[in-house]
Amino acid sequence: MSISPGTAGPAALELRGVAKSFGAVVALQDANLTVQLNSIHALVGENGAGKSTLVKIIAGLYQRDAGDFLLRGETVNFKSTAESKASGIAVIYQEPTLFPDLSVTENIFMGRQPTNRFGRIDRKAMRAEVEELFGRLAVRIDPDRPAEGLSIADQQIIEIAKAISLDARVLIMDEPTAALSGVEVERLFAVARSLRDEGRALVFISHRFDEVFALCDMITVMRDGEYISTDSIEDTSVAEIVRRMVGRDVTELFPKTVAPIGDVVLEVSGLSVAGLFHDISFSVRAGEIVGLAGLVGAGRSEVARAVFGIDRYDRGSVSISGTRVPRRNPVAAMNLGLALVPEDRRKQGLVVDSTVARNTTMAIQRSLVQSGLLTSTAENAAARIWASRLEVKTNALDAIVGTLSGGNQQKVVLAKWLATNPRVLIIDEPTRGIDVGTKAEVHRLLSELAGQGLAILMISSELPEVLGMADRVLVMREGRITAEISRADATSETVMYAATHASETHS
Repeated sequence: MSISPGTAGPAALELRGVAKSFGAVVALQDANLTVQLNSIHALVGENGAGKSTLVKIIAGLYQRDAGDFLLRGETVNFKSTAESKASGIAVIYQEPTLFPDLSVTENIFMGRQPTNRFGRIDRKAMRAEVEELFGRLAVRIDPDRPAEGLSIADQQIIEIAKAISLDARVLIMDEPTAALSGVEVERLFAVARSLRDEGRALVFISHRFDEVFALCDMITVMRDGEYISTDSIEDTSVAEIVRRMVGRDVTELFPKTVAPIGDVVLEVSGLSVAGLFHDISFSVRAGEIVGLAGLVGAGRSEVARAVFGIDRYDRGSVSISGTRVPRRNPVAAMNLGLALVPEDRRKQGLVVDSTVARNTTMAIQRSLVQSGLLTSTAENAAARIWASRLEVKTNALDAIVGTLSGGNQQKVVLAKWLATNPRVLIIDEPTRGIDVGTKAEVHRLLSELAGQGLAILMISSELPEVLGMADRVLVMREGRITAEISRADATSETVMYAATHASETHS
């Protein structure tokens, strides 16, 4: 049975009806979170659910537009991270930012070193306190060694030690296990439980349901910037949590039409990069949209970059219609008919201070040169075809692309690659950061392109998008493909289970 926010016993941290917008983008519209002392509280939701925005409000990076924020029963309005830390809140991020040239002890006491009666830094006292902190946490780290070269796990322990030395009563761990081994995860969990048993409150943000159910006492679900539910871990299940996370109708936004599926166009075999992904093998056929799903950090974008030739790979091969693509050679990949729309369109897909026409024709400029010259007339003529076809909303082709909306910028990136007449389109996060209406337009275009025989590999963190558009779904977890699911069998639950390896005991 769900617990209403704010009604359970004494709360260390409480947010009620919190709202936050960035211009026209609503990040939070009714967020609630109540965290008790002596507890570990999971905060879960899909990418874009609003978890990070809520954490940044707690940490003092953002100020809320509306709602209540209480700490130990008192209303607070943090204007800075310093105020949040001074009030006993600590955030432990996935990748800590220590000073590599300083020792472990110096990092823990940075900016607040104790001094002796002569006004000098009391290094002996600092070291003694660090040894006592590590003893309480039951970990072994040399207080005198430089931070450089420490594992992510050890760096996180140092951040936790720093928080305890500041007497933090509320600790927020944001995806802390993403880069840890099994042994390191167990050590972190032992530390987290000891902190809980000391009377502190912990918030644990993770996509890994097996860890959430093994560690946490309570769980809050967010979706689309809103509070959905809070439950005791004992009173819910992975299946129920998944349903709450992804409970949306996916039929209206996804005008998917049936297209004839042809021969294999893209063939990836045994692709591996040490530390990133391993033994990635799949194919994409003409007319087919293959969805590549998985959680942040699963390795999806890294695979796309290696396939296109931007990044190296250690082993494996990539072929287009039977012709092997040379390694680390994007030009050769393009010449064979491969196109890549990257995840970060502003940094990797566009020259934002250049024109719509120049961006649209960037990949085909050589074909537009006449008598050694590239004229604006030739650029505009070529760009006009694609701007019209993709319905790019702009007053003029010489408009600066950086002034367009996010959706129209995405259309320009698409136009640039479609102008190359590709055989295969890899599109990474096709609708990230664009409004609902434009999302439907992009989906309609992808369906239309597949109907014309284009082979499409679509990487997306949005489950409804994957389920609504893909003919077949590949799921990645921690650098490996863990499942291949047909459109008929793909559901929110089956994809999420494959992405998290959730235990059947919680289903």
